[in-house]
Amino acid sequence: MTNETVTQLIERSNRLGADPKNTNYAGGNTSAKGTERDPVTGQDVDLMWVKGSGGDLGTLSENGLAVLRLDRLRALTGVYPGVDREDEMVAAFDYTLHGRGGAAPSIDTAMHGLVDADHVDHLHPDSGIAIATAADGEAITKQIWGDRVIWVPWRRPGFQLGLDISEVKRQNPQAIGTILGGHGITAWGDTSEAAEANSLEIIAAAEEFIAAHGRPQPFGPPLRGFGPLSPAERRAKAAALAPTLRGLASTDNAQVGHFTDTDPVLEFLTGAEHPRLASLGTSCPDHFLRTKVKPMVLDLPADAPIENCIARLKELHSSYRDDYTAYYNRHASDDSPAMRGADPAIVLIPGVGMFSYGKNKQTARVAGEFYLNAINVMRGAESISHYLPIDEVEKFRIEYWALEEAKLARMPQPKPLATRIALVTGAASGIGKAIATRLAAEGACVVIADLDEEKAAAAAEEIGGSDVAIGIRADVTDEAQVQAAIDACVLAFGGIDLVVNNAGLSLSKSLLDTTAADWDLQHNVMARGSFLVSRAAAKALIEQQMGGDILYISSKNSVFAGPNNIAYSATKADQAHQVRLLAAELGEHGIKVNGINPDGVVRGSGIFAGGWGAKRAAVYGVAEEDLGEFYAQRTLLKREVLPENIANAAFVLCSSDMSHTTGLHVPVDAGVAAAFLR
Repeated sequence: MTNETVTQLIERSNRLGADPKNTNYAGGNTSAKGTERDPVTGQDVDLMWVKGSGGDLGTLSENGLAVLRLDRLRALTGVYPGVDREDEMVAAFDYTLHGRGGAAPSIDTAMHGLVDADHVDHLHPDSGIAIATAADGEAITKQIWGDRVIWVPWRRPGFQLGLDISEVKRQNPQAIGTILGGHGITAWGDTSEAAEANSLEIIAAAEEFIAAHGRPQPFGPPLRGFGPLSPAERRAKAAALAPTLRGLASTDNAQVGHFTDTDPVLEFLTGAEHPRLASLGTSCPDHFLRTKVKPMVLDLPADAPIENCIARLKELHSSYRDDYTAYYNRHASDDSPAMRGADPAIVLIPGVGMFSYGKNKQTARVAGEFYLNAINVMRGAESISHYLPIDEVEKFRIEYWALEEAKLARMPQPKPLATRIALVTGAASGIGKAIATRLAAEGACVVIADLDEEKAAAAAEEIGGSDVAIGIRADVTDEAQVQAAIDACVLAFGGIDLVVNNAGLSLSKSLLDTTAADWDLQHNVMARGSFLVSRAAAKALIEQQMGGDILYISSKNSVFAGPNNIAYSATKADQAHQVRLLAAELGEHGIKVNGINPDGVVRGSGIFAGGWGAKRAAVYGVAEEDLGEFYAQRTLLKREVLPENIANAAFVLCSSDMSHTTGLHVPVDAGVAAAFLR
């Protein structure tokens, strides 16, 4: 049973973490001290519960807490080998765990355990970091709080910082917390309520001081021509630049992207001081671990032509890589981890907004949120003083910290389609939904395009929500809507890697009953629609220069003639030949084009549910509910084909195991001999 101390700690943590003004995502940690009965001795033992490594305060649960014995934790001061070897203390924390110990202790454990207070909060509020990164932050701290909050000069998180804060608390019994230079805040209290109140008091006082004393235009006077474009113009320009940017950001390692054009970002990029401030980089360790030490900033006005922007971004990217490599070489030692990549994680486009990149959508989105935190910090520091982040050497010590490298090494291996971004048409149901679901399960980000936007959105939510999938409306017969779908894809996830032409319909009629309208409808959706989608996607894929896959969901009917199906079968043959034509044309860009020929997919099929199944059943003289079994019995394997079977083939064709295969048609029909490819 969870004890009251733990319950209060989790509730306090969740409240603090729920408000972004208190701390950034996954930033900071909280703790509580109390007693529990030791099941071995039967005696009460003093314990500390503290947020473990990698957790988030807003969603913290008991499983995310590390549980340590206070007597053993504090006994570590007797064996502490000094600041030059303080990293060794993290491994020593394992010997202080109580029972199974819960989550892995974080580097900040000492900050909580060594401070003589029952409840401790360490947070990264923008207002507090603004004070912590102000050039005269120590004097401002004194001005705001007197001796109620104490300035602690920058020190990398670790055992020594815990000792420093413990000594501050001992020497200043009247204090409720500290401002940690270049970093954040720490507060404490005798009760959980007191610690939370003290944290909120420090944050509010910092906010109020900045509001009362801040000068106007902290980012400098507006730069002419660098103001925000209209919302529609911003999105259009962002979509036009996204494929190029994603390709540049993925030079070393493939990345997923996130775009935001919030007011603080646009305000920052309008100010004349933004180039200077951006070049200073971020300060709080949580910030630059996710954003790198500084962003790449386009130095052209908002209305600069797309082609000029692309050319300049390529130049800036080359310079950025050289600069980052030089930064690494300046500070790396023989035992430093290898450079993880020289591409930017944040790209700022004046008048347009910010692109952020990461190994998945959540990581990319959070990186952008962290740079927004950094912008807020710079605004506050520049309002009351001058922004002065920690030294470059200190940034390197944290970015390439052996402990961070060990944390990265513990991360689970990426899924086969991690970092890949897919657009699937006709994906709100049937084969398309099964493909989208499988691709997402294998690590891809997926855009579900369908005529029914409500069903597309519901399917996306079912698959995993906006960090995994989004649903959009798209009529593949409409050029403008097709381009809008590609734009939605690159704005949602940064780019595009994989296109599945699945949208389709069928009208089962004899030659004499097939009207010109029937013919045109089916050819418009499948032949013309596939062409429009492939053409728009190919442009983005070529601009990205990352290769890619285009899949066509054709049909057994593309190679096998059957009765009463001329319009459907003819357009499927058109799609099948598009596969061959595009494979020949796009191969030089590393883009593979393959097809899948299903047959007899009855269960879950949108086409069959729309009345086609009843008509095909009538053609074959069977009951509609028996159509799937009828199809199965005419196959070599006597197996019914399900949407998931087509999804399996789609995954295989776009996996790394098929990296050398293009122009292929894979039958997924349980064996229809007459449809064997010759």
